[in-house]
Amino acid sequence: MFITLGIYYLAPWVRWDRGFNAPDQAILIDIPNSRAYFFFIEIWPQEVYYITGLLIIAAVGLFFVTSLFGRAWCGYICPQTVWTDLFVWVERIFQGDRQKRMKLDQSSLSFNKFWRKLATHLTWIFIGLITGGAWVFYYNDAPTLMSQILNFDVPWSVTGWIIALTGSTYLLAGFGREQVCNYMCPYARFQSAMFDEKSLIICYDESRGEPRSPFKKGTSWQGRGHCIDCKICVHVCPAGIDIRNGLQMECIACGMCIDACNNVMDKLSLPRGLVRYDTELNQKLLEKNREKKINIWRKRTIFYLSILLITSSIMFYGLNSRSPIELHVLHDRNPMFVQLKAHKIRNGYDIKILNKTHEDKVYALTVSGLERAEIKVLGAGNISPENLKVFADSVGHFRVFLTSYKQEHLRQNLTFYVEDVKTKIIQQKNSIFVSGKE
Repeated sequence: MFITLGIYYLAPWVRWDRGFNAPDQAILIDIPNSRAYFFFIEIWPQEVYYITGLLIIAAVGLFFVTSLFGRAWCGYICPQTVWTDLFVWVERIFQGDRQKRMKLDQSSLSFNKFWRKLATHLTWIFIGLITGGAWVFYYNDAPTLMSQILNFDVPWSVTGWIIALTGSTYLLAGFGREQVCNYMCPYARFQSAMFDEKSLIICYDESRGEPRSPFKKGTSWQGRGHCIDCKICVHVCPAGIDIRNGLQMECIACGMCIDACNNVMDKLSLPRGLVRYDTELNQKLLEKNREKKINIWRKRTIFYLSILLITSSIMFYGLNSRSPIELHVLHDRNPMFVQLKAHKIRNGYDIKILNKTHEDKVYALTVSGLERAEIKVLGAGNISPENLKVFADSVGHFRVFLTSYKQEHLRQNLTFYVEDVKTKIIQQKNSIFVSGKE
């Protein structure tokens, strides 16, 4: 809980030097400027396919972990679980353990009950407030926004999100809890499709625990199981299930029943592991007095891992091979060409040069595939095609006329090239030159 919460609350404050004219926040979703930053990765709106790749990696990674270790995500890392654990921890501080909380709830209204309940809910609201506040830091420069918060000068759009996230955290972690997992989260519904008999899940050792019955000190264990039917495993379960009835959809594999049962076994001087992490295959082997097996590499896990490696490789290649320049060329549709004097033909183009770097750039525009071509760039003054300036993190829009003589083919294929004058990096785009009607 503290590791995951630490990552969530502290990540917006991590700095990452991207150079001049670039934000230095390591993780930032800059909506006004249409950018997403994740350490060395910078995603532009037209590169949304990278987000698709990240979602595929996240989903398949979740399937891969589930096929190996069951619902480890749900039990240990899911935000609903983490914040619920935090809220329960606060509840335990002010109101005591489960028995004391039940007794407090059943008691009549008193000052003791009032201040304990009030302190619990105020702390929950405070946690919800800093949770919502931390979330908006991912969308704004954290130090700047913190300064605005301290000076009570927060934009209403940000304030609205903080209030909404405060309320949702308070309601879901304080009151929803396991109901969110059982009725709102779809993951519990399709988890069984990712399990097999070799997946690590929480198991109750029925061969050792049955028949169950209450235990009195000094009683012999002969002819009875080690389960004393204390139901502590049921009481501590955040989903409210009885693991002794087998794996159920609601189980989030948090392992709290394992800890509770082991404590009971320790008090009874019995071996731990009546409830434990195990596989269905091992349970069957145990019944036959055969050695346990752990098989990580099987068809299901190899399939998931293969998808992960393929998707990650494509993403890695794309990120490392992408150019800091993008060129887009749009040929005029009406008119497609203009007949000039001296048998010359003119075509118009809208050209966009995307500068993905954090410094102003100068580009040179050339064309190939068209004989005796003349390039003219419209604009204020005399703009040379060898000197096209584009600001940092911006798109340069240029109106270009291409003039040449009538070609052998009515539609002549050609290629535009744009070159960074400083770094000599080149990008190209194919287009056409129309010199007549068909």
